[in-house]
Amino acid sequence: MKRFQILTVIFLFTLVLKAQEQPIPYSQTDRDRMVRVETQIEAMQSQINRLEDKFDSYFMWGFGLVLMSIFGLIGFIIYDRRTTLAPVENKTERIIKVLKEAAEKDPILREALKKTALW
Repeated sequence: MKRFQILTVIFLFTLVLKAQEQPIPYSQTDRDRMVRVETQIEAMQSQINRLEDKFDSYFMWGFGLVLMSIFGLIGFIIYDRRTTLAPVENKTERIIKVLKEAAEKDPILREALKKTALW
């Protein structure tokens, strides 16, 4: 049994050695085919690069639009608050002025204004 195993190992080993001795044919058509494959790969790579450049520019435009929208919204909020609060502040100042004038004649109102730090 051991002899059979040894003989099969030697036989397989010689087959492997013989298979490695045979040269692999590489002809002119194989070389031409490789050149065509390389040119196709280069063309595809240039197309991919152009698409990446377009994607980058679209990304930058989109990012700019989002930032512009955010700053525009913040500006509108500030503008809206100022325009909304301006009449209220104006009316409040007029009310305080009237109360101060009335407090000059009424001591109870004057004390109330002093407690609220409006006098």
